[in-house]
Amino acid sequence: MYEHLETAQNPANLKRVVVDPVSRVEGHGKVTLLLDENNKVQQARLHIVEFRGFEKFIQGRPYWELPVLVQRLCGICPVSHHLAAAKAIDQLVGIDPENLPPAADKLRRLLHFGQVLQSHALHFFHLSSPDLLYGFESDISKRNVIAVLGDYPDIGLQGVKLRKYGQEVIRMVSGKRVHGTGAIAGGMNKALSKEERDYLLQDVDQIIAWADASVALIKKVHTANLPYYDDFATIRSNYLGLVKPNGALELYHGGIRAKNDLGETLVDHFDYCNYNDLIHEEVRSWSYMKFPYLTSIGKANGWYRVGPLARVNNCDLIDTPLAETARVDFKQHSPEAMVHSTLAFHWARLIELLHCAESIKTLLHDPDIMSADLVAKGEKRYEGIGVIEAPRGTLFHHYQVDDNDIVTKANLIVSTTSNNMGMNESVRQVAAEYLSGQELTEPLLNNLEVAIRAYDPCLSCATHAVGKMPLQLELIDAQGDMIDRLVRHSDGSFEH
Repeated sequence: MYEHLETAQNPANLKRVVVDPVSRVEGHGKVTLLLDENNKVQQARLHIVEFRGFEKFIQGRPYWELPVLVQRLCGICPVSHHLAAAKAIDQLVGIDPENLPPAADKLRRLLHFGQVLQSHALHFFHLSSPDLLYGFESDISKRNVIAVLGDYPDIGLQGVKLRKYGQEVIRMVSGKRVHGTGAIAGGMNKALSKEERDYLLQDVDQIIAWADASVALIKKVHTANLPYYDDFATIRSNYLGLVKPNGALELYHGGIRAKNDLGETLVDHFDYCNYNDLIHEEVRSWSYMKFPYLTSIGKANGWYRVGPLARVNNCDLIDTPLAETARVDFKQHSPEAMVHSTLAFHWARLIELLHCAESIKTLLHDPDIMSADLVAKGEKRYEGIGVIEAPRGTLFHHYQVDDNDIVTKANLIVSTTSNNMGMNESVRQVAAEYLSGQELTEPLLNNLEVAIRAYDPCLSCATHAVGKMPLQLELIDAQGDMIDRLVRHSDGSFEH
């Protein structure tokens, strides 16, 4: 692969090029390239430059606050954190997923389908479609959703309305489009009223039709740019995600399945409560984001990718008809068992968007979503683990509490963290194959951002940990001169 471009041997003698910030992603990150005198790339890294200590913030808080608190990790996918935390605190009150009241389970799924629908629509139409419709090196004035709305009004408007509908689903279930409250320990705090249900039913068929059209659009764009789209930023990797007992695509609750790049199963229907036996995280000195890997394979080869591409690659079927037809068509695109094209994340993302739209319609016709049987109770436990498929991939929330129901320990592995190595490898592939040896211009550098955007990273979600993080403190006087400097390295050692 491209690991040799992670660290240059003589960085002091190399020219530095920085893309800062990476645009049209959630959160703050930058890419640095080190070039030799011939503009050959010797080092390429994606850096996450913000730090948020949520694992520490929530210690000392009562567990029932967690589904509300952790939503503040992100304004784009708060529902995913809300539900992962809720699944974890269900266990703290003695309720496993199979014991949740059917009405509560279905309302949570409805909420989650709305979340994934709006997030996928936002990412594809608002953030990524300018690159795909105008070209990766197009004029910078075209690389925004306003230009898309002007030049492709039907596509732009459908994207806006798809996202709006997903947000309306969230609002009906949780009270607000962003940072609502629905899930509580052991269930949900309210059912859907008939009026709310009927309101959502009015537009659902149109939403399904638009979602289906979006899959046709991305297939057309992808296949019209072959072999370039199959090769750009493409790497081979392991893939990880949840599946149902029958191997179907699952976004809310299931067992972990991991496959290697050949499509061979590494683990299947693995109990996510034992995730610590499956996944470890590595810290590197140049990023605030960790590098997870499958323990059984090791650091060098055990890294994996999550998210839409991983889920559609890993599952055996999708249990809604239009999305299943689209999945079969998608898998036939590759001569191999797995689709490795990084730009195929977009195609898989819109297949999931279609699945969510179909699933929302099914749930809206289920009378359980208007049932008052919403909460179950059990015996107290001291540890809870909730795992869910967030829009960007598998999300882990793990909490421990004391006798007073106060959180004493928290661990989060968010989707973007699991894709950290994949994003870095894709950046290095683009740098090595498309940029190396050239005079770098802004349009050319956008290729690096296109590679990152394919993963739909949520960089603020991914920088939550407190531990051996590299930190640098500089004391500057009024004239701008450095008076003192202190560095803490990733191994915990200090340097003056």
